[in-house]
Amino acid sequence: MTDPDYLETAAGRRIAYHKTDGSGPGVVFLGGFMSDMDGTKALALEDWAQANGRAFLRFDYSGHGKSSEAFTDGTIGAWADDAREALVGLTDGPQILVGSSMGGWISAILIRHMPEKVAGFVGIAAAPDFTEDSMWRDFSDAERQQLIEEGLVHVPSDYGDPYPITKHLIEDGRKNLVLRDPLKMPFPVRLLQGTADEDVERQVALNFLDHIEGDDVQLTFVKGADHRFSSPSCLDLVVKAVENVTA
Repeated sequence: MTDPDYLETAAGRRIAYHKTDGSGPGVVFLGGFMSDMDGTKALALEDWAQANGRAFLRFDYSGHGKSSEAFTDGTIGAWADDAREALVGLTDGPQILVGSSMGGWISAILIRHMPEKVAGFVGIAAAPDFTEDSMWRDFSDAERQQLIEEGLVHVPSDYGDPYPITKHLIEDGRKNLVLRDPLKMPFPVRLLQGTADEDVERQVALNFLDHIEGDDVQLTFVKGADHRFSSPSCLDLVVKAVENVTA
């Protein structure tokens, strides 16, 4: 695997990325919480883009993968800034955003603040507002008190070590909520959600659908699919959703 290139942001963070040249509108993959750009979905889309001569970009937020900074220094706002600078600095013209899990929230933030750079959106198990509507909601009283007093709690993860959740992640998340007001998306939108997803409840997908204002918005539930959404059949659905949007 080739080494990534790096983009230095205005805040001095070094964002690792891989870019495929090709025709537009390009496709930009935005990964999930504590994920990286080398995941199955990102690589499957890169293969599709290269086979079809389509421009493609995948990158790591700061504190993720090969990018600089510590994960515990990150916030939703900082990661959205990383994504915004990657979108502005590394792509030409409007792009199709493919947001996985937290990447769906980051995509919604970008769409709200720079709609002129977006030609379409595909959300995969999208998790908008999860720091407030999932993490904070589900913390015990003891965990909330620990977070307030010590600034850090660890929550179990099905993907490895416990997640370190910081007070400033929760507080910054409240400044970037997207499901409290309508979301204007005047372009094709495809949302994909597994019914066996134990990280993102199916109601989140329905709430996201209800908040999006647009004339071409579709939500597809896949029975038995989990949060990874990375089985061969799920990857095929992701590619088809991107093809549908590009069409």
